[in-house]
Amino acid sequence: MDTNVKTNQNVCLHVESVCKIYPGTKALDNVSFDVHAGKVNVLIGENGAGKSTLMKIIAGIEQPSTGEICMGDQKFGCFKDVTEARKHGIGIIHQELSLFPNLNVYQNIFMAREKTAGGIKLDNKQHVEYTKRVLDKLEHPLNPNTLIGDLRVGQQQMIEIARNLIQDDLKILIMDEPTSSLSAQEVEVLFKIMHELTAEGISIVYISHKLEEIMKIGDYVTILRDGKLVANAQVKDVDVQWIVKQMVGRGKSYPMRAKTIDWVNQEVVLEVEDLTLRKKGGGYLLNHVDFKLKKGEILGIYGLMGAGRTEIFECIMGLHPEHTGTIKLDGQALKIKNVAQQIERGFALIPEDRQREGLVQTMDIGKNISLSSLKNYAKGIFLIEKEEAKNVEEQIHDIHIKVADKRLPILSLSGGNQQKVVIGKGILTNPKILLLDEPSRGIDIGAKTEVFEIINHYADKGLSIVVISSELQEIMAIADRIIVLSNGIKTSELDKGEITEEKLVLASYEGHGGR
Repeated sequence: MDTNVKTNQNVCLHVESVCKIYPGTKALDNVSFDVHAGKVNVLIGENGAGKSTLMKIIAGIEQPSTGEICMGDQKFGCFKDVTEARKHGIGIIHQELSLFPNLNVYQNIFMAREKTAGGIKLDNKQHVEYTKRVLDKLEHPLNPNTLIGDLRVGQQQMIEIARNLIQDDLKILIMDEPTSSLSAQEVEVLFKIMHELTAEGISIVYISHKLEEIMKIGDYVTILRDGKLVANAQVKDVDVQWIVKQMVGRGKSYPMRAKTIDWVNQEVVLEVEDLTLRKKGGGYLLNHVDFKLKKGEILGIYGLMGAGRTEIFECIMGLHPEHTGTIKLDGQALKIKNVAQQIERGFALIPEDRQREGLVQTMDIGKNISLSSLKNYAKGIFLIEKEEAKNVEEQIHDIHIKVADKRLPILSLSGGNQQKVVIGKGILTNPKILLLDEPSRGIDIGAKTEVFEIINHYADKGLSIVVISSELQEIMAIADRIIVLSNGIKTSELDKGEITEEKLVLASYEGHGGR
């Protein structure tokens, strides 16, 4: 197997021997990287491998400590900022959304790229027309005047993509985890757009933790590990097992959940009956959904985007007081008023969007972990900091958060360790029921394995857990039982021995024309 790709005339951008040093860490260590013209150039590695740092350097967001960038006959020490990189045809779609929730769709798409009428005032008519055109191309029609804050995460990701498709003279488009929030249908549309872009000669640098995507869409693959270049190859010459071995230095798979409990006779801790949530414009987000959760059980919820999965969690946590139906905890029907009340009762939610809903970016690591349980350390108007620090340190050790100092900024952590912080914050409230919404979103296979080991660990200790996941292999490995939703309706409920990929997929497409 030839895994050496040599630089040639088809390389439109070359990064030569780049190093990036932050205080206390070397994020990139003498990395060279080629972007092949009109191809999908995949960049992969575990969280913290240096992928996003390298992309930020190419996009002008960060500057290297040493090294240079070459485009054609031009050599740059670096691009001094995003504007200079954009002038050379480089665009970037960030892993974490960088949108303005208080502005509408077209304002976000044309932010810093505004068009004017007569060079005097903003040409909003042209903004709206261009916005409709690019969203139609993405097969994602939306009202250009809709506020970004009113859109779901997948829709916001499409707006992030649209922002870059309007760029004039686009030569290289960097996509950092672009499909992490998209449905299967949206992913297929994005892949079609990518094929159109490469056919036009535009180069794509693609970062993803979904290895099946890489094999489907990629032309070249570059692998980083611990800030160093590990391997280059053409995708057609390698397989998934080779990629995983290069990424982590060893084979990894999701830890299987072993059935060691007689679930039939296990006590029920949560019972949801006839849960119904209506849409504002008519129809149902949830249509008479029923399920039970038992002590120490991991219940999986599977379905396509928009099936109603997240809405179940939101109803349980008190975010939709208008819902109807009954939610029982330990046999007692609950009157749910707000989130604080549900945390007090023993519920903890790990949200899908960790940046917007799970973390406070201005706080350090330790404060993020203790945020939901601060009342436990309060004595009058004072905080018992010694006890808080002790419990935070124990939580960091218990779930293996890789951090030198809990007082460091939360954004100094890799995506996988940030996700562990969000989980640790929930665990520290000492919950009876843990609700996990896409707990492995945007993290690498190594970090995913660690997160699922944490879930297994706490279930074995008696914590009852509900997990939402879009990844078939993940949910099949971790769940004791799976319910499937489609268009707000529970279409299937499968015990461990009954679960197959075919059954899950068929049930998730009921009502979508997929049967």
